Amino acid sequence: MSDKETELPLAGFTVAITAARRREELINLLQRRGARTVEAPAIRIIATGDDTELLAVTRACVADPPDVVVATTGIGFRGWMEAADGWDLGEQLRARFGSAELLTRGPKAKGAVRAAGLAETWSPDSESTDEVLRHLLAEGVTGRRIAVQQHGEPLPDFCTALREAGAHVVEIPVYRWVPAEDIRPLRRLVEQIASGQVDCVTFTSAPAVASLLTTARQMGRDEALVGGLRGAVLAACVGPVTAAPLQRLGIPVVQPERARLGALVRTVVEELPQRRSRRVQAGEHALELRGHSVFVDGTQVQLTALQAGVLAALVEQAGRVVTRTELLRAVWPEASRDEHAVEMTVARLRTALGAAGTVVETVVKRGYRLAAPVSQPLAGSVQEV
Repeated sequence: MSDKETELPLAGFTVAITAARRREELINLLQRRGARTVEAPAIRIIATGDDTELLAVTRACVADPPDVVVATTGIGFRGWMEAADGWDLGEQLRARFGSAELLTRGPKAKGAVRAAGLAETWSPDSESTDEVLRHLLAEGVTGRRIAVQQHGEPLPDFCTALREAGAHVVEIPVYRWVPAEDIRPLRRLVEQIASGQVDCVTFTSAPAVASLLTTARQMGRDEALVGGLRGAVLAACVGPVTAAPLQRLGIPVVQPERARLGALVRTVVEELPQRRSRRVQAGEHALELRGHSVFVDGTQVQLTALQAGVLAALVEQAGRVVTRTELLRAVWPEASRDEHAVEMTVARLRTALGAAGTVVETVVKRGYRLAAPVSQPLAGSVQEV
């Protein structure tokens, strides 16, 4: 394993970040491992601490205490307690919760509950809302009053299942997700995914996934987006709730065992080089393709998406002549018959490769191929210009 791989395992790869919260932390973690990052915030969080609806349900929980409280997120539960303190209801609310069954969806919610001076009754190992629901239904909820702290969007399936089982459900809208103020970066990301200009997209919330899909649909590019994510672009999600909307579309997803930013980055480090790198010997040079970069004898060379696509196509067919028509079909995102575009891209690729540009050989009247290792000469009329 080279020093580059151990110290900068994501060198050469481009990773897109859709996160709203802790975006800078995620960017820093990825860049420290060598990744080039693209920011495209998909959502923003709006606190509802001054919302009359939250005030009303908080008063209702004080006046008619719940039998069960479900805390789904740390930020949401903390926000609720802070809002209640601002209305001088915090002490009473915590007193009511002290005698309730308190369920937390994951460690962050558990930490927020304990920070409020409370203790959770139960928490699932999976950090899954579905497992919380199964636990409640197994206990029996008929006639029980259950307060459900929402995590940025309604939980209709969860709450409906409880109501159908006989529970009285109080939904707690602590904060909500709304589209990003500037959606231009997200629209650019749709096109970058569709054309394979990024290697990986990270998602830290289900609403971010929904926002990206909605934006693509509004652009008329939803099929192209899904095609990109089903193809070369790796989708990395922080956990199962975030991954679910993509999986329903048949998009392969990688995710860590524990829903943490650090674990998400480690998963990207483990998966991306395996999926988006290729090593080959061409002529006298060792090439390693990593995303839209190529390492020539260990030195990184940044390529454009088209240059990287042409080189990847030649590497894939190492030793075989690839015609201009084949390159057009493989590399250019839209239908094109302009073989001159291929010739220009190949010329610029050779320039970018410098002394190693000779590894891209022109076979007269046929097309291009990657030079064989020096010990394996190829027959044919070759013109290295």
